Amino acid sequence: MIDKNNVPQHIAIIMDGNGRWAKSRGLPRTYGHREGAKRVKEIVRSAKELGVKVVTLFAFSTENWSRPKAEVGFLMKYLDGFLTREIEDMNKENMRFLSIGRRDPLPAALLKRIKAAEHKTQGNTGLTVVLALNYGSRQEILDAVKKFSEDCLQHKHEAEDLDEKLFGQYLYTHGLPDPDLLIRTSHELRVSNFLLWQLSYAELYFCDKFWPDFGPEDLKAAIEEYQNRERRFGRV
Repeated sequence: MIDKNNVPQHIAIIMDGNGRWAKSRGLPRTYGHREGAKRVKEIVRSAKELGVKVVTLFAFSTENWSRPKAEVGFLMKYLDGFLTREIEDMNKENMRFLSIGRRDPLPAALLKRIKAAEHKTQGNTGLTVVLALNYGSRQEILDAVKKFSEDCLQHKHEAEDLDEKLFGQYLYTHGLPDPDLLIRTSHELRVSNFLLWQLSYAELYFCDKFWPDFGPEDLKAAIEEYQNRERRFGRV
């Protein structure tokens, strides 16, 4: 049973295996992405019911641009449509939407949709849903270093001012708590350039299932595993 007093406040998810799920069924990879989007809705609402405060979903990495052009185009259009369909319901349920990652070279129409969704839900106080889109953690860290350097040149800070707390304010995730739990599906045992700074003390949970097969019961299983671990943060 899940202890409601020990639920991870921030869960990060690498939604892996959409294409392989489709391939194993003799279907085009796009079918896997469609099915994976259905799981997003289920998992987000399940997380909200369990008392999770933030869910960050790795939707599209900076490396994913190397995929076939047709697949990338489908994903961009599908993300646009997904936001169009879902943002009203998210707003009604008091959810806040955020997107992290480099905005260039995302399509202008999708960027407009993202900005509208963030603006519409900015005052909501329930579950925060973060979409990592055109995201890469090394790039995020480099961007943070550049921004801090620019502020030093403008005499807003001195190099000696820099510590972990200040550096965190320059990351895409500023204002959000670090993840307590990382979930990755499809039995891939790596973090793939995702939230490298923020995951420093997160518990890692790897699931054999492809993302389209990952449901609310699997989320509960991951949380139960999290609750059975002892988080010492370097202490004895």
